[in-house]
Amino acid sequence: MNGEIIAVGSELLLGQIANTNAKFISQQLAGIGVNVFYHTVVGDNAERLKRAVEIAESRSNLIIFTGGLGPTKDDLTKETIANHLGVKLVHNEAALGSIEEFFRKRNVTMTPNNRKQALVFEHAEVLPNDTGMAPGMVLTKNEITYMLLPGPPSEMEPMFSNYGMKAILNRLESIDRIESRVLRFFGIGESTLEHTLEDFIDQQTNPTIAPLASDGEVTLRLTAKHPSDLERRRLLDETEAKIMERVGEFFYGYDETTIIKEMGNLIESNNMTLSVAESLTGGLFQEEVTSIAGVSKWFQGGIVSYSPEIKINVLGVNPDTVETYGVVSKECAMEMAENVRKLMDTDIGISFTGVAGPASLEGKEPGSVYIGVSFKNKPTASHFVLLPGNRETVRVRAVKTGAWYILKELR
Repeated sequence: MNGEIIAVGSELLLGQIANTNAKFISQQLAGIGVNVFYHTVVGDNAERLKRAVEIAESRSNLIIFTGGLGPTKDDLTKETIANHLGVKLVHNEAALGSIEEFFRKRNVTMTPNNRKQALVFEHAEVLPNDTGMAPGMVLTKNEITYMLLPGPPSEMEPMFSNYGMKAILNRLESIDRIESRVLRFFGIGESTLEHTLEDFIDQQTNPTIAPLASDGEVTLRLTAKHPSDLERRRLLDETEAKIMERVGEFFYGYDETTIIKEMGNLIESNNMTLSVAESLTGGLFQEEVTSIAGVSKWFQGGIVSYSPEIKINVLGVNPDTVETYGVVSKECAMEMAENVRKLMDTDIGISFTGVAGPASLEGKEPGSVYIGVSFKNKPTASHFVLLPGNRETVRVRAVKTGAWYILKELR
């Protein structure tokens, strides 16, 4: 079964709201092996909607519509589809009774146009609306299944989960369920990763391998399709093992984890503590760390030392270091990391100093970052990286890079 989702509503095209319905439905369909190849958004216009339906019919045998089932004149989805398919619209008595009861309980007069919400295709399977008024509906004609759902996510999601999925499952001849696993990598670019795994990606069938880059890291989504849970996992495990043989040194976690969380897990499992001194990142590292539940077990605190005076007077950086090497230097980064570790009596100290941009500083170009890492009873190290991007991107990537250095050292 190949699915297509058509969202109806001019507000989507105007950018007033995001099309979260398509994302939700695609996620649900993936779990039962329905391919979704197209998302379409069309405004509240009958002619354009009809054209979108005709295009969808040429390439999909499951078309799911969201929106346009309400009482107003611009809610025209079911009328347009009914005319296109040559089917009658009839009042569903259960839905009409529910709508009338809604107004009666609130002691509000129901206007005649609200009866429109109870209209459904004749002979269609009706999907109850447990959280709103307009019911959904499913009709199969000429080997194409049409499903109409309300637009508000608070109505659409429970309707699809409780009734829509069951209707689709009843129409599937076989169920090849889909299972995905996301592998997360840091310290390797998307192009390098793809080149290293080029033969795997070119030969992919089942599982499929899809790379994606974001803010200095890369993910690989492995997707396996099979009716058996055990067989899907076997396929994923075998593919993952082959990938790890080549790029395992850059791997840091699965699915929705973050490099900050994985760093924290390792610090906690080693019964260690962490402190930080930040300059160019301005507290961003601490913000990311403290967003994790239970962080107080391993994170002691930090100092935002943006000016040279704070680096010297609070962190204890040697004035000669600042005078000789500058604040954007490996020497300054090392003293910041070591001094904050001693000041807060932690096992690990990390520091960030550099140039976020857009202007240069101390002769260093924007994106120049020094990260100091100090472990108790180990020599303090400083790492230099030149990070691409605008001011915010440089800061975000600096934080992730610092976490990566700690994570690698703990491994």
